[in-house]
Amino acid sequence: MVEWKNLDKLSSFDELKKVKRVDLVSAMTGENGAKRVKEYSVDMAEGLTYNYAAKEIDDDVLAALDKLSKEAQLSEKFEALYNGEVINTGEKRMVLHQLTRGQLGNDVMADGVNKREFYVKEQKRIADFANKVHSGEIVNEKGEKFTTVVQIGIGGSDLGPRAMYLALENWAHRTGNFKMEAKFISNVDPDDASAVLNSVDVAHSIFILVSKSGTTLETLTNQSFVMDALKKAGLDSSKHMIAVTSETSPLAKSDDFIEAFYMDDYIGGRYSSTSGVGGAVLSLAFGPDVFAEFLDGAAAEDKLAANKDMMKNPAMLDAMIGFYERNVLGYPSTAVLPYSQGLSRFPAHLQQLDMESNGKSVNRFGEPIDYVTGPVIFGEPGTNGQHSFYQLLHQGTDVIPMQFIGFKNSQLRNDVDIQGSTSQQKLCANVAAQIVAFACGKKDENLNKNFKGGRPSSIIIGDELNPKSLGALLSHFENKVMFQGFVWNLNSFDQEGVQLGKVLAKKVLAHETDGALAVYSDLLNI
Repeated sequence: MVEWKNLDKLSSFDELKKVKRVDLVSAMTGENGAKRVKEYSVDMAEGLTYNYAAKEIDDDVLAALDKLSKEAQLSEKFEALYNGEVINTGEKRMVLHQLTRGQLGNDVMADGVNKREFYVKEQKRIADFANKVHSGEIVNEKGEKFTTVVQIGIGGSDLGPRAMYLALENWAHRTGNFKMEAKFISNVDPDDASAVLNSVDVAHSIFILVSKSGTTLETLTNQSFVMDALKKAGLDSSKHMIAVTSETSPLAKSDDFIEAFYMDDYIGGRYSSTSGVGGAVLSLAFGPDVFAEFLDGAAAEDKLAANKDMMKNPAMLDAMIGFYERNVLGYPSTAVLPYSQGLSRFPAHLQQLDMESNGKSVNRFGEPIDYVTGPVIFGEPGTNGQHSFYQLLHQGTDVIPMQFIGFKNSQLRNDVDIQGSTSQQKLCANVAAQIVAFACGKKDENLNKNFKGGRPSSIIIGDELNPKSLGALLSHFENKVMFQGFVWNLNSFDQEGVQLGKVLAKKVLAHETDGALAVYSDLLNI
């Protein structure tokens, strides 16, 4: 039977804190380092590998982490989740995003509906719609084909799908899978919508409005903004818009849309890239077959996350090492550093995924906890980040663990040999050099040029960023965040901090304010 206990009630946590800390500089220097790089590695799905040699761990730490993972019942809790138990205690809901890409356990029923069948049905509806748009069966008012798709959403309805689109754009161009350019409107700042609308031909654009509840203020405001632009262009907005929403939302049966595709309350926004939220825009942009490959990659990685052996479960292993860095070593932040331009917005997506999920100071029962939880997540693609914040990573007063992501090949396969090496070789060389430099440092009598080292990092290595490897990468981090939430006894699937801002903003707009809120409203001339 699964028991939900606070971290400080687990005896193995006390044991873990007593394990001798690793001297990373010594561990990664010379033959010691070479041996670790070969041994401290685990296969992921779709040709990816998680290598954790440059982390402050050894066999003793790993054994203690494994013991804690078993006492915390991480595998059993994941099994309970994918078999449909109510894991989201704040909203009293099941958590079913894994079910959008495969069946890990038993049939999950809700309201008399088989949820796996429901998700597959919606994916097939989206695929059929996308194929009709591409073939010219669904066209604009003048009978002309749509050439651009614009997603209107915010938070999880924007960050994930936008990151996935950008990740596959170059690959799709090279492989002949690029169907339509995609744009995204998210910020309620009118300059965002104006800039996007000015960059597209609205007459040949199809707009996707994404709102599960159908009441998200920023999204509905941007919908009105777009509808006004279409009207000014002499176009019927109902011939240019589709919706991704819940069956019970006011958008579901509205005449304002060509079609509505459905999601449900069992999938949180930040976990929705493999649902219709990502499915509609990615299927229109690249074709349904590409989206299906993306789902396959995520499903393959989910299967590894169900492995009860931590050392063969890359997401659980990554989660436990990250937990160790946060709760034992005391590091407050984690940098996500993809050495792939395609992943330019992936750190932003992971920032929401992690910080919105595990940025909690109460447990899943609403009780205060006495230990730290989710870290601050930030990042930027290499090598740009090297010329930005790496100075602090190398020599700053805080030690910040890093998660590198790298690929052996570029997406476009377009390169040139300069000074004896290609651009891709230079990129990969930078990744390898940074990992060793962070871990081992460099001694210098001039303290300004001295690098202490001991800065831990891991790397996920793949051959190429493509739909399947991207799906596996997404699943890895979703499951990592989930496992860490289990260790901390958090509800990682609601976001009350987000809801508060929405409520207060509506009060300001209704002029129902007092105290400081009233003064700020006056200062901003609202």
